[in-house]
Amino acid sequence: MSFIREIVKNKYLYLLALPGLAFLVVFAYIPLNGHLIAFKKYRLADGLWGSRFVGFDNFKFFFMSGDWYKVTLNTLILNGLFLVFGLGLALLLALFLNEIRQALFKKLAQSFIFMPYFISWLVVSMMAFSFLNTTDGIVNRTIESFGGERINWYLKAEVWPAFLTLIYVWKFAGYYSIIFLAAITGISGEYYESAKIDGATRFQQIVHITLPLIRSVAIVLGLLGVGRIFYGDFGMIYGIIGDNSALYSTTDVIDTYTFRALRVLSDFSKSSAVVLYQSVMGLITIVIFNSVARKMDKDSALF
Repeated sequence: MSFIREIVKNKYLYLLALPGLAFLVVFAYIPLNGHLIAFKKYRLADGLWGSRFVGFDNFKFFFMSGDWYKVTLNTLILNGLFLVFGLGLALLLALFLNEIRQALFKKLAQSFIFMPYFISWLVVSMMAFSFLNTTDGIVNRTIESFGGERINWYLKAEVWPAFLTLIYVWKFAGYYSIIFLAAITGISGEYYESAKIDGATRFQQIVHITLPLIRSVAIVLGLLGVGRIFYGDFGMIYGIIGDNSALYSTTDVIDTYTFRALRVLSDFSKSSAVVLYQSVMGLITIVIFNSVARKMDKDSALF
């Protein structure tokens, strides 16, 4: 009865939330039924419920192939690099932007560092190719001008984690810096005025006032990143790397592996098993890191 009274009392608020809830149910919860494909020998003619149940047989495709360790490790390494360097540089950018006193220059700087976020991965892949291709790439021409030899970067797998991290940071650091900057501008100026009276330098104000007061924002962004640490950015990886098997050893992530398995084998069941593994590992990771965040700061935990 108390639940019904709550609905009646705040009926207009719940009506406002209804479209969002409907979207969540239709596109997030109903598709969960699709995970059943991972435990069946799925055939389009038989449908989801008519296909034969095979238990964990589909998972053998992934775990007995020897590829599961490589693609999982690549996914963790790349996402770890993206998370650390992406948020780290975004925080530095926000701190630097906050120190700019000219309003016009500050707005221009914000616009320029935010602009890459709106560029599609297809365009980014073409830009990367123009820099790195062997024939007339900017990097190779620069190396040649200093007396060096051209390098076929698209055959050197060991350098691509660094390249992908650089590209990711260039694209997303500006976006995250705006979030950090919004948190910084929300800090009361009285803290800084009191620090100035006590003789604190600007650097000391950043260390002892700014950083502690935006810690909760950093933790939340970190948790959101950790929650997707088992999900490789398919648009980025496939858009830039494509089907270049020479780079698979360091760039092949779970998402690209699943897509390739589905495209080559046309087996929905085996691909669904890999996706379910990815989802379960992501859930376990976010629960663990959320418990750690709760111990650090209860208000910053997601749940």
